[in-house]
Amino acid sequence: MIELPEAVVLSNQLSKELTGKTITSVIAAQNPHKFAWYSGDPNQYPDILTNKRVVGVVSYGGQIEVIAEDMTLVFSDGVILRYQKNAEPPPNKHQLFLSFDDETSLFASIAMYGGLLCAPRGKNDNQYYLIAKEKPSPISDSFHNDYFMSLFDSNAENLSLKAFLATNQRIPGIGNGVLQDILFHAGLHPKKKVKTLNEFDKNKLFNSIKCTLHAMTVQGGRDTEKDIFGNQGGYQTNLSKNSVEKPCKKCGSVIIKEAYMGGSIYYCPSCQIL
Repeated sequence: MIELPEAVVLSNQLSKELTGKTITSVIAAQNPHKFAWYSGDPNQYPDILTNKRVVGVVSYGGQIEVIAEDMTLVFSDGVILRYQKNAEPPPNKHQLFLSFDDETSLFASIAMYGGLLCAPRGKNDNQYYLIAKEKPSPISDSFHNDYFMSLFDSNAENLSLKAFLATNQRIPGIGNGVLQDILFHAGLHPKKKVKTLNEFDKNKLFNSIKCTLHAMTVQGGRDTEKDIFGNQGGYQTNLSKNSVEKPCKKCGSVIIKEAYMGGSIYYCPSCQIL
């Protein structure tokens, strides 16, 4: 899934590879997917994107925005992006395929769900996108301790830490993937209630958010995700599908996986006591 570290890594790669290139052909919704979210009719994408020149790529939270003159294309959630440097045909299955004037191409496919939103610049009204643009990135200086402490309002008191970090776009870009290591480094259990945190716990959590996301980003994303060339990220996750029933890197206890809030949580029963 695209979360903040991957959004930064992918947007930087796409900016380097695509900026200055012109889109020469577009194929959208060739393989229908129930949970592929488009803006309006995807059959209109070729008309509004073809012959547009890419002028930049940016990221907001867990979203990637490709700016093509007066149009924008936003990728989010579970979109898998792959870039082809040679004049290769598109893969058999994809939800969006873009060819460029130098015979390179970019294709997007979706496993579970994901956004492929195309809109005129300044006209994307998707709420997740707008909130991600509005709120400070947790890896920026604007996301400081005072701002973080303001998130602990009355609406958050009865939430678990997983819900606090990953719901209602409280911190755009933090999802169920990156929060596992954030809580691991803070020594906090994902089921722990916000109202039970003391000031020391909150400061540990703030520092872990900043440090963990920074490490994930500078190391090229998590090892559970891949970049536009299909390479795994360089950040070795402590808690993920790769660590289940393996020894904790801190204490040696066996890592546990549980179903929680419609997904999975991972934790060390010794380092993250509930």
